[in-house]
Amino acid sequence: MIHKTAIIDESATISENVKISAFCTIGKNVVLKDGVQLEAHVIISDNVTIGENSKIYSFTRVGNGVASVNIGKSVQIREFSQIGLQGDENLDLNIDNECFIMAYSQLYTGVNISNNVILTNGVTLHEGVQCNERVIIGGLSTIHDNLIIGGGVMIGGASNAKNSIPPYTLVEGNPAEVKGLNIIGLRRRIDDKDELNEIKVAFKEIFRAEGQVDSSKAEDILNSTESSFVKELASFATTTN
Repeated sequence: MIHKTAIIDESATISENVKISAFCTIGKNVVLKDGVQLEAHVIISDNVTIGENSKIYSFTRVGNGVASVNIGKSVQIREFSQIGLQGDENLDLNIDNECFIMAYSQLYTGVNISNNVILTNGVTLHEGVQCNERVIIGGLSTIHDNLIIGGGVMIGGASNAKNSIPPYTLVEGNPAEVKGLNIIGLRRRIDDKDELNEIKVAFKEIFRAEGQVDSSKAEDILNSTESSFVKELASFATTTN
């Protein structure tokens, strides 16, 4: 269903079962795949692709007319968000599948978000941020340029991240600091208690007090463990500044 007040560029590709509500604007070379829903007053700028069954809520803008924006399947982007604020026009923005981006969020060009990420109200991801899978970022938090947020991280509200964040950790503050492991998140993914204990031990050995990282210990652990979770944690410590 396409509302009669919607403005759609003739180069746009609109698949079946797409809903475009009143006063939406669709730019050049836009692709809306099957089942996409756009609520009223959504602006989709040039060079945007939105995957199957994704929904964009009212007064949201996606794209800046220059850099490409690629949104995966079953993504929800809530009201007044801005996706693809213009930085480097050569940097695409990518959001993978089943992500939930809440109201007033701002994502700049070059941001890459993996599957099952949740951004709560008013989160800002600056240019070039890499946000790995199953991350949850609390409201009004800011992530600075070109940082990596490891998988399974939970960031508390109103945090200000100025450094990359190790996977499976809890983080909060201004500046944001690692407070410990995201144990609840890990328990939801891992049934093996021995593996959970191995992760806890590895974390304590690698990430010392006052933000110190023992990279040589991380290298030893990386070469000796069989756990993919421990490998990811140790690899972060050996490769990320």
